[in-house]
Amino acid sequence: MSNDQTCMNSRERVLAALQHREPDRVPVDLSGHRSSGIAAIAYPRLRRYLGLEPRPIRVYDVIQQLAIVDEDVLERFGVDTIELGRGFALDDASWMPWTLPDGTACFVPSWTRLERDEGRWVIRSASGRVFAHMPDGTLYFEQTCFPFAEGGDPDEIPAALEECMWTGVAPPPGPVDDRALAEGARQLRQNTSRAIIGLFGGNLFEMGQFFYRADNFMMLLAAEPQKAHRFLDKLVELHLSNLERFLAAVGPHIDIILFGDDLGMQTGPMMSPQMYREFFKPRHKVLWNRAKELADVKVLLHCCGGVRELLADLIDAGLDAINPVQISCWGMDAGELKAEFGRDLTFWGGGCDTQNVLLNGTPRQVAEHVGRQVPILAPRGGFVFQQVHNILANVPPENIAAMFDAVNKVR
Repeated sequence: MSNDQTCMNSRERVLAALQHREPDRVPVDLSGHRSSGIAAIAYPRLRRYLGLEPRPIRVYDVIQQLAIVDEDVLERFGVDTIELGRGFALDDASWMPWTLPDGTACFVPSWTRLERDEGRWVIRSASGRVFAHMPDGTLYFEQTCFPFAEGGDPDEIPAALEECMWTGVAPPPGPVDDRALAEGARQLRQNTSRAIIGLFGGNLFEMGQFFYRADNFMMLLAAEPQKAHRFLDKLVELHLSNLERFLAAVGPHIDIILFGDDLGMQTGPMMSPQMYREFFKPRHKVLWNRAKELADVKVLLHCCGGVRELLADLIDAGLDAINPVQISCWGMDAGELKAEFGRDLTFWGGGCDTQNVLLNGTPRQVAEHVGRQVPILAPRGGFVFQQVHNILANVPPENIAAMFDAVNKVR
């Protein structure tokens, strides 16, 4: 890697990459945010494979069924990131026992309204409405309630947030006030040298899908643009208010703020560049620039799918880094992306294809694949190693170890 042999700590390493300086080695992310984690079913198998003692399985993201990754695993794989929620000392009262779909005992946040209901698990909103379910034989929760599916007034957005799966289920630390949030962030900053990622969200396109349902929202954008603009303007007002409060509490203690908006599919963007520029780019620019005004942070966007045609506009809107760099999608060749956008954008991901190689390959094939990806993306900085999205429940533990061991060898 860098000719500078100075050993960096994890925070310095990640920030160097984000500043497009080549760090002492490639920085690594595992469970630093809700799209770089590991399925709770896969996690105990990984611990056994690594020869680590059993630990309670804590499912902090119930929707995606993601486990908290313990410190011994983070150390074993040389992980350089940590999610802000780890700054909160959650006592036993914050968790309640549950059972994973494969029968493994675990714990879930005690404030999650999980109920058994005729061959499925359901989650209820505060009003009692079922807004998510996981039928027997499946591994994740899916949304069942779309508050604006039959039409809705943008002025009703705050109330509708409580009826939507992705906004109605809070991961740890759960419902905390601003003072507790600030204190937890301060303590984490004091106790770790890892780069701290604050999960904000600020979704725009996805929030329309969460509220109206994907098909309805796409029709709204195309057929009723004025109504769509009004909805998005109300969202931006809400996001800006929340952003002010969030960064007032945690801004001095985090390094990266994570926004989310899945804009791509396997075959390319879900919208034309023209539609992105009309509806979303100006609003992303407002949110991302305001975040940088409020705190010394880099803006990371979680954005799945093939989005190459949108990258220039995302950069122009103020984006610093994109995740998960879904290299199996059309137009997302790592070498081409690095050559075209690598001076301006950090690729946070793309280190290992989870759809095909990590799931179906042998450990040797996984290692060889990682050994090809890293030299493409790492030169001149602008790269944080992460597999493409979360490690799924059926990924063999030997492949997970091979992936992280391979990046350690390359770097």
